[in-house]
Amino acid sequence: MLNYIIWDVNPVLIPIGDGGIRWYGLLWAVGLYLAYLIQVRLYRNEKCPADWPDKIFTWMTVGVIVGARLGHCWFYEWHLTNDPIQLFAWTINYRNPYIENPLLLIKIWEGGLSSHGGGIGLIVAAWLLNKKHFSKEKKFHTSLIWIFDRLVIGIAATATCIRLGNLMNSEIYGCSTTMPWGFIFVRDGQTQPCHPTQIYEMLYCIVAFVVTWLMYWKGHCYKRQGLIFGVFLEIVFVTRFGLEFIKNNQEAFESDMLLNMGQWLSLPFIVWGIYLIVKACKQKDV
Repeated sequence: MLNYIIWDVNPVLIPIGDGGIRWYGLLWAVGLYLAYLIQVRLYRNEKCPADWPDKIFTWMTVGVIVGARLGHCWFYEWHLTNDPIQLFAWTINYRNPYIENPLLLIKIWEGGLSSHGGGIGLIVAAWLLNKKHFSKEKKFHTSLIWIFDRLVIGIAATATCIRLGNLMNSEIYGCSTTMPWGFIFVRDGQTQPCHPTQIYEMLYCIVAFVVTWLMYWKGHCYKRQGLIFGVFLEIVFVTRFGLEFIKNNQEAFESDMLLNMGQWLSLPFIVWGIYLIVKACKQKDV
């Protein structure tokens, strides 16, 4: 039986000059393409306009990438400073370089992406898409929730690929463990086995995909608006909330918090999911 696994994978799949094609970027692309194929099938099943999958792919791709980038820079890039800012009656001991110099946002090779920020970006993009395009098709009673009841099936597939990308990057792993499946992330300077929380998160994303897929095709749960979306939120964010207890904090400022940033950001989605499930269970099939 294994005592631990040494993880020493090069994050660059194909070196090109000083850079190259990275596993993380490739898996993002694969995940987005899988989501697109899933949307094509769902929308075709409901006889939606032929151009809707292309529209949702374009809007959602922009929304998730912009939201994930902005979310990371806003939620996780606060650093303790020796030069605090005085704002009215408060002294702010943390500085954020992306607020002080917004042009740094375009340096995507410096810094990361936030899944919670990506979720917010998707919500904004879906709302705008529905208002600008989908709601004009009177044959379909679309809404933000209508879009997400179908979109989350593809999101689960995309998220699985992204977490595999995190594993290839040797990032966002957990604390030390004595479990036989612990990973030593050599490229990140680790010498002790740690929880491979990227794999744990891949597993709950796979569960979310299977459950929402069966709810749509076997249970026809899309007829109760918000039910598929609500169940997805509970699977993903309740599990994410629990896993944060064994994950290392992404930034130093989280060590002084009762709950870390990932947990605080998960709470609104958990509450929203409960609300959607309760509301959907009171509905009649449409």
